[in-house]
Amino acid sequence: MLVSWDWLKQYLDLNISEAEVCDRLTLAGLNFDGSSTVDNDRCLDLEVTSNRPDWLGHVGIAREVGVLFDLDLNVPTADINGVANGGACPKIVQIEDEDFCPRYIARSIAGVTIGDSPAWMVNRLRTIGIPTINNVVDATNYVLMEIGQPLHAFDMSKLNGDMIRVRKAEHDEKFLAIDHREYQLNTGDYVIADKSGAIALAGVMGGKDTEVNELTTDLLIEAAQFAALPVRTTSRRLKLKSDSSYRFERGVDPEMIDWASRRCCELIVETAGGEVCEGRVYAGSKPGGRETVTLRFSQIPRILGIDVPETEIQRILERLGNEVTQQTEKQITVIPPSWRRDLDREVDLVEEVARIHGYDKIPEHAGVSLSASHQSDLDRVRNKIRMGMLGMGFDETLTRSMVSDVWSKAFQGWSLAEPLTSSMPMVKGEDRLRVSLIPSLLGARRNNEKFSYTDIDLYEIAKVYLPKAKALPDERYMVGITSGHSFFELKGVVEALVGVLNPNVAINTIPFTDPLFAEGQGAHLTVDGTTLGYLGVVCDKARKAFGLQQPATVAELDLGALMKLAVLVPQHQDFSTHPAMNRDLNLIVDEDISWSKLQEISYSAGGELVEIVTFQEIFRDPKKDGPGKKRVLFTITLQAYDRTLTGEEADATIAQILAACGKETGAKLLA
Repeated sequence: MLVSWDWLKQYLDLNISEAEVCDRLTLAGLNFDGSSTVDNDRCLDLEVTSNRPDWLGHVGIAREVGVLFDLDLNVPTADINGVANGGACPKIVQIEDEDFCPRYIARSIAGVTIGDSPAWMVNRLRTIGIPTINNVVDATNYVLMEIGQPLHAFDMSKLNGDMIRVRKAEHDEKFLAIDHREYQLNTGDYVIADKSGAIALAGVMGGKDTEVNELTTDLLIEAAQFAALPVRTTSRRLKLKSDSSYRFERGVDPEMIDWASRRCCELIVETAGGEVCEGRVYAGSKPGGRETVTLRFSQIPRILGIDVPETEIQRILERLGNEVTQQTEKQITVIPPSWRRDLDREVDLVEEVARIHGYDKIPEHAGVSLSASHQSDLDRVRNKIRMGMLGMGFDETLTRSMVSDVWSKAFQGWSLAEPLTSSMPMVKGEDRLRVSLIPSLLGARRNNEKFSYTDIDLYEIAKVYLPKAKALPDERYMVGITSGHSFFELKGVVEALVGVLNPNVAINTIPFTDPLFAEGQGAHLTVDGTTLGYLGVVCDKARKAFGLQQPATVAELDLGALMKLAVLVPQHQDFSTHPAMNRDLNLIVDEDISWSKLQEISYSAGGELVEIVTFQEIFRDPKKDGPGKKRVLFTITLQAYDRTLTGEEADATIAQILAACGKETGAKLLA
């Protein structure tokens, strides 16, 4: 925000040095970025935060300076009674969507003479870098920079019909702006329209067809409030930014819209002549009242660590524009001003007291009470995952949430619905909210391969966005993993990762088919019937599509499912001091019998004596075993916690396991 020092002095008796003012403003949160001399004036460059749109006008800056130095603020009355002719505005205003435009004020001025603006106005606008055009346009810009309320002046003779409409743009509607460029609109944009079509892009820019020129004699002055998000969306999509859109995106003061309209008319009549039609047109609703906020005096020393006198607290809050409704020995209740939408909690008032009283008055050793904080369960699980992945040699990566259409459809294990699309992608072609982390990780793998980092193992913890019909997407945290190792090696990584969270959980592997995975090398991972995630080897076609030279294996786990099974309280478990016994089993089974099925049966049938069941290999010999058969070799480790197992006990346990495998799968022990 560029501020004219001469302009600032119109509202304050400012017998204070520029340096002192800038220092106090910086300490209060309005950073001073530098200054320069423009003719006989000084231009101050102040950094305005997005939560303080009231600082986007000279009156707002003057109000802040007045509070800091206890100076009275002198704001013009914007009185047009002396220049009104008693007539009515000849237009009707219709608002089709009050959520977008809560209020719209129109005033008309007849008999103006277009010419140059007076020197005082030209000098102030020039100081802050705004070029002068003519006395009418300059007046609208002056009020914009005075109070932060955008306005627009239409040439009344160029308006078609007796109605002004605030409506959505029609599909593929064309709009010629005052920058002499034509824009193609869509139904998400809003326009100001007359009978012939759009005459302004609401909240962004006026139209060429109704602009004021040297032949203009009658004016229609627009002052309105527009919703921030649609204005921002239109401005960014069309790459059309203006001082007006900048302010509407941050919010304007609803109580000052009429003042801005009157002030603009007052300045136009003063500089261009003419008469104001006394009857204004007001469309929309009146601004609603603000809720009260109560500040307990005891909160000041508790949060700031210092005592501030109650009289000083009251003075600061009132100077800031708060209306005191009640005050007792223990607290003060106020109604925040209309220009401070950021004040709605007690702690907001505490912050205001700290800002104005002075952060520099809070000593380093202030006795602020501290309370122990704790991590959320989500953070604790993520930290355990990070430590586990780091221990297994994986590097964490960060990728963009927006991907291309091709990538969004590369893996759809979580959802087959069409992904959500952004109309303003940050990267050209990447306009889909991802439904999986896997494509992004494969892209990161490709980038590493380009720099000859072929032996790279990556993981990412981030959100995916699963579409839901007529609702916000299902945002889920996922753990994506990619490796250059085999299916079973990555499966071991997944099992080890789950073991870090809960060593007593067994993962069930179900065959899963997806175009991304090689045939027979994809798996759906579950725990107690609940989906945990997916695992698979990337097929040759997919590797080529992603530009990968080396084999790749991927997995994706639902962090929500991991949180449900995680044991976050440290657990102690006794271990056996007695020796373990290993028995190798080589079973002949049908081709469709999975290893996970045999593992599950072994644990169940063996009971407490089975410590671990470890896969070794699969071998196929159709000549010896017959077609459709395979041999599965695995090791069963047996151990008791209270004694040394005897050979008879081990043989009996293995016999139970073999019997169960034979009964449930038809497995036969290879002699």
